[in-house]
Amino acid sequence: MLQLAHANSLRLRLTAWYVALFSVLFLCFGIFLYNVLARALQSRLDEALASQAATAASLFPDELMEEKGDAPGAATEVVNEMRGAGVAIFENRRSVAERALELPGGVDPASCGQPVTLPVGHGGTRMVCTRVDAGGRVFAIAAAEPLEGIAAELAVVRRVLFFAAPLLILLAALGGYALATRNLAPLRAMAEQARGIGGRNLEKRLEIGDAAEELAALAASFNELLARLDQSFESMRRFVADASHELRTPISVIRGEADVALSQERPAEEYRESLAIVLDESRRLSRLVDDLLNLARADAGRVQLQVREFYFNDLLAECCRSVQALAGARRIRLECRNAGEDVPFRGDEELLRRLVVNLLDNAIRYTPEGGAVTASLEARGREVVVRVADTGVGIAPEAAPHLFERFYRADKARSREAGGFGLGLAIVQWIAESHRGAVALSSRPGAGSTFTVTLPR
Repeated sequence: MLQLAHANSLRLRLTAWYVALFSVLFLCFGIFLYNVLARALQSRLDEALASQAATAASLFPDELMEEKGDAPGAATEVVNEMRGAGVAIFENRRSVAERALELPGGVDPASCGQPVTLPVGHGGTRMVCTRVDAGGRVFAIAAAEPLEGIAAELAVVRRVLFFAAPLLILLAALGGYALATRNLAPLRAMAEQARGIGGRNLEKRLEIGDAAEELAALAASFNELLARLDQSFESMRRFVADASHELRTPISVIRGEADVALSQERPAEEYRESLAIVLDESRRLSRLVDDLLNLARADAGRVQLQVREFYFNDLLAECCRSVQALAGARRIRLECRNAGEDVPFRGDEELLRRLVVNLLDNAIRYTPEGGAVTASLEARGREVVVRVADTGVGIAPEAAPHLFERFYRADKARSREAGGFGLGLAIVQWIAESHRGAVALSSRPGAGSTFTVTLPR
């Protein structure tokens, strides 16, 4: 219901904007049309009056000559011949003759020029005046017509616009609502589909057919979000399942040893052996919990690097010394090829120490007896490159892309019996990326593996 209300609200807002825009456009068009029509009617009237005045002006001199200078007689003849608008002839502001035109103030020939509107009658009168010189005398011939006709025509136009405006706005509202409903239909379909997607069916995607380009882009973005969520949920489910499995093993061992030790009275030596097993499994469990906690903090972005300056060559030498006993116990030759000079570096020393130790521990655990592990450091321009190579069984090409995933073990080279949890390389990758670096793998089955860590200085 809430989503439906939002859809209706959006549809109504779109309709309101459409009606408002249409109303403004119609108002502007109506004003423009009214003004153009008013000017056109007045221009047409001015042309008609000018024609009347010009005709009377051309006839008056001849009539005045025929009447032997009798201005009233000549003017009466000319005025009677005019049809249409009212015509009047003036001399010295005094009316000589007129028809259908009353201008009490008269017309001064000197004022004849552009058409003017006189405040005569109810709506005013439009007049055109022409000056005529005849028989040595000056006359003014005026043609005029009341503006009531134009006012009546414009009133009809106003009534049409006033009555048509509500109807057109209503039609615009209905049309806008229909268009908004049609254009928002794919959005409603997307909402219905999105409502049916949950944590159990994140593999589903929105389908909107041939919707508008903008809605298609929105659906594509939403589908990309679903893909990322699906991947995240799948990783989370796999992570929880793997973590539960890893935690269950040491807990089962601890519980089993405790049950056996408490089942009956035993010699002190057997209790000591059971406690040793419990201690080993507890340490293993503690390491696993620490690794999980560090990765969880890294995912949440809550790990802050303790940045300080140190020499990377010293760090590599210390890491090699710390795993020398493990390598010796497995009869593996460990070689540390340090840079020929001091390599200053600025970063989190403890995290980088763990990165190197994890790589060395990983290489030693999966290298058979009599093999070799080589750790090298190279200062290359503005980068530091750390390589850890072994002569172990190598990694299959199909397993290489998943090697840095949490709890991932390749079938042959990553077994639980080797003592790892499948988190070491994930932690290595996180530490490298937190220092804006990268980890690369080069390996062939049966020919060993080389991990290369590149860190900006």
